[in-house]
Amino acid sequence: MPGGFRAAAVPLRHNRDTAAVGPGHRAGTVVGMTKTASLVVGLLLLTAACSTQPAAEPDQPATESPRILLLGDSVAAGEALPLAAAFEASGVAFQSVAATGGGNIVGPNAEENWKELPEQIASADPTVVVYQLTTYDWGTRQEQRAAYDKLLTTVTDAGAELVFVTSPPIRPDDFYEPHMPDLTRAPDVARAVASSGGATFLDATAVWGETYERTRDGKPDRSTDGIHTCPQGAARFANWLLTELAEHPGGFTPADPETWANTGWSADELFRGC
Repeated sequence: MPGGFRAAAVPLRHNRDTAAVGPGHRAGTVVGMTKTASLVVGLLLLTAACSTQPAAEPDQPATESPRILLLGDSVAAGEALPLAAAFEASGVAFQSVAATGGGNIVGPNAEENWKELPEQIASADPTVVVYQLTTYDWGTRQEQRAAYDKLLTTVTDAGAELVFVTSPPIRPDDFYEPHMPDLTRAPDVARAVASSGGATFLDATAVWGETYERTRDGKPDRSTDGIHTCPQGAARFANWLLTELAEHPGGFTPADPETWANTGWSADELFRGC
């Protein structure tokens, strides 16, 4: 495929040692999930949460499969693990440049991020760029609007479609508390950019709810750090996002979750506090 895309490429990890990296984004000391626990979670991931996927329409002309590029911070980096497995099972090219300790386009790490981002997008040659709003999207309404507009222009110039996705609600600590007004405002600004500029806005509240929830159906869904996701939550998000993207023009048929939910990704060290 063009631009170096591979089917479900392993997510890239960027360790940025910046003063702005919050406690929830540092490499922690909490022991990750054991393989046994991972398998148990995997077996229960999508039993009740995932709907049956519709069969492909017969006699439809063949279309090129989309190429998906994911942007975001360490929250998105964790979600990229099941996304990679799910897209691979669906025959869709996927790459993640979600960055631990950053990944934002407005806020404390944005200046450094923008030095690399246009080339990352262009070289990936995506058809769809998904930007999950980050916990670092700090700034005034005007600053957020300018950054989201800039991202839309960059993605459009690369010949791709931009999709904004809201991030999971967090349980703010002292580091994040001063920035909660900015983070609360960011989805409204992104929605406004999408509605006026030809992008798509996806509200993931259907996945996460309105507030941080540590467990769901009696199983860990979010990390104890109040920021990141656990395998169960990441898998539920992956299934939801695939369904949403499959409905776009030039879409695809999402693979059954049973084909990707238990392929080993849930034991990754990115899942801490689960």
